[in-house]
Amino acid sequence: MKAKKLISLGIAGTMAVALLAGCSSSGSSSSTAASTDSTATSEASAASTAEGKVYYLNFKPEQDQQWQDLAKVYTEQTGVPVTVVTAASGEYETTLMSEMAKSDAPTLFQVNGPIGLANWKDYCYDLTGSDILGQLTSDTYALKDGDATLGIGYVIESYGLITNKTLLEKAGYTIDDIKSFEDLKKVAEDITARQDELGFAAFTSAGMDSSSDWRYKTHLANLPIYFEYQDEGITSTDAIKGTYLDNYKNIFDLYINNSTCAPTELAGKTADDSRNEFLAAEAVFYQNGSWEYVNLTQDGTFTDDDLAMIPIYFGVGDEANQGLCTGTENYWCVNSEAPEEDIQATLDFINWCVTSEEGTKAMAEDMGFVIPFKGAQESSNVFVKQDQEMTAAGKTPVSWNFTTMPSENWKNGVGSALTAYAAGTGDWDGVVTAFVDGWASEAALNATA
Repeated sequence: MKAKKLISLGIAGTMAVALLAGCSSSGSSSSTAASTDSTATSEASAASTAEGKVYYLNFKPEQDQQWQDLAKVYTEQTGVPVTVVTAASGEYETTLMSEMAKSDAPTLFQVNGPIGLANWKDYCYDLTGSDILGQLTSDTYALKDGDATLGIGYVIESYGLITNKTLLEKAGYTIDDIKSFEDLKKVAEDITARQDELGFAAFTSAGMDSSSDWRYKTHLANLPIYFEYQDEGITSTDAIKGTYLDNYKNIFDLYINNSTCAPTELAGKTADDSRNEFLAAEAVFYQNGSWEYVNLTQDGTFTDDDLAMIPIYFGVGDEANQGLCTGTENYWCVNSEAPEEDIQATLDFINWCVTSEEGTKAMAEDMGFVIPFKGAQESSNVFVKQDQEMTAAGKTPVSWNFTTMPSENWKNGVGSALTAYAAGTGDWDGVVTAFVDGWASEAALNATA
């Protein structure tokens, strides 16, 4: 049965949606290879008399160490062995397929939403009636297939333009001066005009290396989709029109022409390059998300007073009342093919993560997560607080619609077209073709799969 399922998944591999987020497919200094705390796990296994065990294939490289630490605490308290393996950035779907083919497969894994679930639902245990499902603050975060609950969203995140307020003030501006795309354009181009004098650029490099391109082919691409869905009154489509692709071009042009490097260099720029430029005060703006908070503050480079996150202004609608891009694509799924004792051990572990003092503290403080569970602790993450303040002030968050993108193939096509456009070897028409025609063709493949 398992072999047959994996063969089917292999056939559908070109349509698989890799998990992105905050995340994403988020770039991290630990993202170059999978990692596991194998020594701690083997010691726990040897000492444990528990029947079940947990193997978590973690999606988020930037929280690898925190998950390793939390797993160790749980094992010390319960005797249940917990292994955490973290997939390299941008490689989750490939890693998941490889690990699921093994005899000792992950008991806990992740999908990014309905399209990701379609590829893995035969492996997802029905969480209906589970303790953790009862802990959700809203059934909005329950990922369903018919009456079955096959995934649970475990973190809500935001992304936008992370801003070095100190550098912005050195350039003669504050975040209150930026309330629209035109405001952002004016500030960025002024900084570029005075770059030699100021000693810094407007934007970090918009790297199109695989560790970084998700920020543009997925997160930035979410905005034209969001605004089109708003116009059409829909939540998904088999045929995107591309109504707001001129706005997509405008913001991408702003990034690549007011950056720390020439557009022709972006193909080789990584997520680490972009983060390190920001850490080194080489640029004012850095498109990324709330998951980057720990990376930016843990060594004391920045304090909360130095940082802000502002919306990615897109030149559409009531920009002054636009909020951050806020949502989730991080859904826990329990492997239904695992032994019963491992399924129960996994259910117990994730419920402990969202209800215990140790688990909720680690997720809020160490990982910087907002979790949609009743026992959640308040996050110390300044970007999370700013999102909450914007929402309380009546600003409208931009929803995450990239879970409706038809496939990873589609994203890769858009990413390749963006890279060629930045390098001057392609034109914007190529991006439009990849975005619109590519969407239709991939959606058609999904319909016949």
